[in-house]
Parts: sequence; C-alpha cells; structure tokens
Amino acid sequence: MSEPNPKIYLLPNLMTAGNLFCGFTATLKILEGALLQFSNPDAAGDLFHAAIWFILGACIFDLLDGRLARLGGHESAFGREFDSLADIVSFGVAPALMVYRVVLQEFPRACWIVAAIYLVCGALRLARFNCVAAKDDAAGVENEKNFTGFPIPAAAGLIASITLFMLWLAQGEHQLGRWKFVLPPLMLFLSFMMFSRFRYPSFKGVNWRTKKSIPRFLIISFILVFTVLNYEWMPAVLFISYLLYGFLRPWLSREWRREIEEEIGEEPAAEAGE
Repeated sequence: MSEPNPKIYLLPNLMTAGNLFCGFTATLKILEGALLQFSNPDAAGDLFHAAIWFILGACIFDLLDGRLARLGGHESAFGREFDSLADIVSFGVAPALMVYRVVLQEFPRACWIVAAIYLVCGALRLARFNCVAAKDDAAGVENEKNFTGFPIPAAAGLIASITLFMLWLAQGEHQLGRWKFVLPPLMLFLSFMMFSRFRYPSFKGVNWRTKKSIPRFLIISFILVFTVLNYEWMPAVLFISYLLYGFLRPWLSREWRREIEEEIGEEPAAEAGE
C-alpha cells in the first residue's frame, strides 16, 4: 500500500521548484512584453529577452534535480510527477506563449494552432514518459538510460536559444524581423520529434561521481567556457547538435557510439540489444 503522505526529498525538489519558478517568471515576462509590444517595442524586446534566459535557466534546474536525486538515491514517484508539472510550465507553456506572442500579429489563427499543438504534444510526451517510468518501477527494472523521442526540455531550450541567436543577429534592435517566421515551423517539427522513435542520451549517467581522464576533462571544460563566452549563439549550436545526434545515431557504429556517449557517461543502447 502506498504512503498517504509521500516524503519529499529536499534538494532534488528544490531544484524542481527552481525550474517551476523560472518557467512562471518567463511566462510573466512574456505577458508583460505582450502588453508593451506595440506601444514600446524596445521594452517588449527586453522582456522577451529576459524570458529566454529564464527558460534556459529552467533547463539548468531540470538538469540538476535528477542528478541530485540519483546521487543520493532519492528518486521517487513524487519527484517524477512534480518534475513533469514543472516541465509543462517551463518547457510547454512558456515557449508556446513566447512564439505565439512574437509571431501573433502576422498569423494570429495559425500561430495559435501551432502553439497549442506544441503544448499538447509536450504534455502527452511527459505523460508517456511517466507511464513508462512507473511501469519500469513496478517491474523492478532500472529506468531506461535513453529517451525515445526528443525530450521537451531540449525542445524548449532549442526554441529559446535560437530566438536568442536571432536577437543577436538583429544587433540589439530587439526585433526578430523576418527571422521570426522560422519559429512556428520549428515548433511543429519539434512537436513531431517528441513523439518520434529517435533515441537520445538521457545524461542519467552523469553525476558528481563521474570520472574522466584529464584530456576529456579539459575538452569538456573548454566547451563550457567557450559556451559562456559566446552565449549569444553557442547554446543554439549545442541544442541543434543534440537534435541532429538522434538522426545520426542509428547510422553510427557501436564503437563510435561508445566513444561519443562515454563522454557523457552513457552506455550505448546497442549494447543492450537495441
């Protein structure tokens, strides 16, 4: 019999709460920007810019909560459900609302439909993931180390980072111009990818105890520093690379998969009879 009052592990769920806070704040910034979009476009652009950073911040919190839970052996059904509720706000509502507001004035009805499709697909993706995880828990099987379909945090990160890159291309004009019409097709494509059969590393193998050789440590450190120094476009490169890896992965040999996925602490699914 399940406990009527499940215990809440503090640190992992604090990270999830941080994820939810970032998603809620991003949503508020987008709504505030919508009110100023026509009367003060520069101020609206600044608010949309801030919303992008909060969405990317939610990605970082989402990455940390699972690591802390696995490090302390505190993975739980409560944490999984709380994480999904936070994800639907940060990675479903906030990106959908942002694209809806940015492109709304040009194609109001079409943009509303695109945003709604993305949000519904994201919610279904999270529900499917929870059902599979619960089934694995009931069977006493370790949860899969790979995602089937593009994960919704990565989808939101891709939308936010590409929007950030477009703002950078606009050279501080706070307007995306014609580039903004890339966003609705991208959102539809990501909606499809969330339900595709492409497999992506889940990064579950990475935690505070992960060991790396000095050359690999230096490479990873260089990438992190380079990303911080080139924050305008490097996050978009990383998210696009992750998206493309799902397409290339089935064509890579076991040796190449092992070499690539060992860098992030994963075991290639091919070894498990994929």
